Amino acid sequence: MKKNKILENISLFTAGAKGVAIGRSEEGKTVIVSGAVPGDVVNVRVKKSKSKYIEGEVADILEYSEDRVEPKCNHFGVCGGCKWQNMSYEKQLFYKQHEVVNNIKRIGGMDSFEVIPILGSVEQFHYRNKMEFSFSNARWLTQNEVNSAEDISDRNALGFHIPGMWSKILDLKECYLQENPSNELRLAVKSFAEEHQMEFYDVKNQEGFLRTMMLRQNSKGEWMVFFQFYREEKENQQKLFDFVLGKFPQIKTLLFAINPKGNDSVYDLEVQNYYGEGFLMEEMDGLKFKIGVKSFFQTNYKQALELYRKTLEFADLKGGEIVYDLYTGTGTIAQYIARKAKYVIGIESVQEAIDAATAHAKLNGLTNCNFYCGDMKDIFTEDFIAKHPKPDVLVTDPPRDGMHHKVVEQILKLLPPKIVYVSCNSATQARDIALMKDYYEVVKILPVDMFPQTHHVENIALLIRK
Repeated sequence: MKKNKILENISLFTAGAKGVAIGRSEEGKTVIVSGAVPGDVVNVRVKKSKSKYIEGEVADILEYSEDRVEPKCNHFGVCGGCKWQNMSYEKQLFYKQHEVVNNIKRIGGMDSFEVIPILGSVEQFHYRNKMEFSFSNARWLTQNEVNSAEDISDRNALGFHIPGMWSKILDLKECYLQENPSNELRLAVKSFAEEHQMEFYDVKNQEGFLRTMMLRQNSKGEWMVFFQFYREEKENQQKLFDFVLGKFPQIKTLLFAINPKGNDSVYDLEVQNYYGEGFLMEEMDGLKFKIGVKSFFQTNYKQALELYRKTLEFADLKGGEIVYDLYTGTGTIAQYIARKAKYVIGIESVQEAIDAATAHAKLNGLTNCNFYCGDMKDIFTEDFIAKHPKPDVLVTDPPRDGMHHKVVEQILKLLPPKIVYVSCNSATQARDIALMKDYYEVVKILPVDMFPQTHHVENIALLIRK
C-alpha cells in the first residue's frame, strides 16, 4: 500500500498506546490514527503499512465523536504536550484504566485481580509545578506564514520544541499546564529580552545568548527561576535578573548556568545562585524536602501526594517490617514508608539523588533509612543481600523501561512475601509481572492519573507471594 493513500470511512472505536485512536480497515487490519478521538469516523492518510496494521493521520473527519470537547489551548495540534485536550476528561480516565487493565491481563498473563477505579486528578489544568522553555531565533512558522509571500522578521521564540523537530521551537502565547504567573513571567522575559536586543539561541548553529528558562514552584506559591545562557554576558544577565525579580515578587530564588554544550542537560553544569537560598522547600504530610535545580520531584504535587499515600496503603505495614525500596530516587516513597516500618533500604543509580535522600532523611529525623548508590542490576546482588536483612516488603518504582531482567531474577531469589510495584508504564510493568507470575499473583491494581490531557498514566500493583 503506497504512502498517502486515503482509507475512507474508518470508524475509530478505542484508544491505543501513546494516545492514538484505533479502527479497522475493510480487510480487517488494525488502523492506528494520530490526531483523532475514539468515536470519530474519518478518512485516513496512510503513513506506514505493515502486514498486520496500518499507521496514518486524519485526512478528513466525517463524523465527530460524542466524546470530543473544544481544546482550551490555541496551540493544540502543534504543541505535543496535551494530545488528549480534545477528549472529555471522563473518557481520558476510561481509556487510561482500560490500557492498564489490558496490559496486566494480556502482557502480564494475569486474569483475576481487583481493579480499583482510576484515581483522577482534581485539577485537570495548571497541575504542573515545573516547566522548561527554550529560546530560539528561528521560531516554528505556521502553515499560513510559510505559504505567504511576506518577509517575516519576527522570528524569536520562547516555548517548547516541536515534537520530532529538535531545532524548531514553538513560540508560546499561552500554556495551561502551570498556574500563573508562569505565562506572565515567560511573556515578560521574552518582551524584555527583545526590547534590550538580547540574542536568542540559534539551535541549529549553536550560538547566541539566551538558551533556556525553567520555572518551578512549591505548594506555598514560592517560585524558582533558572536560566541557561550559552555564553556569559554579565551586563545583560544583571539587567534580566533585576527586571524579573523586580516584577515578580513571588520569586524566592533565581539561579543560572553557562552552557556551551551541544545539549540542554543541567546535570553536569555548575549552577550559580544569584538570589535567594538556591532551593525551595516542599512539605508532604509532614515530611520536608529540599528542591533544587537538579532535583527530581513529582511535577503534579497533589497527585503525587495521593500516589505516595496509596503506595503506603498497599504496603499495609504493621511497624515491624524490613522494606526494600528499589529505584528510590530522592527517597520520597522510602521516607513515607519509614514512618511505618522498622527499617528501609533504598537503592538508586544517581549519586545526587542518593545524597538528597540521605539529607532529607536527616532533615525529617528518620534514623531507620539507609540509601545505597549504584546501577540496580550491579548493586542489588546476592552479596548485597547477604549483608542486609531480608525484606518483608519490596517496593519498586523503576523508570519507563521497567526493571532489568537481572533485578527481576534477584527478586525471585529473595521472594519477599509482598511486592508493591509502582509504574509510569504499565506495559513494562506487565512484562515484569509476567516474569514473576509463577511465584506471585496480582491481588489488586490502582491506576493513578498524574498527567491530565495526556495519555500517560501511573499504576500501583500489589503482588503477593503464592
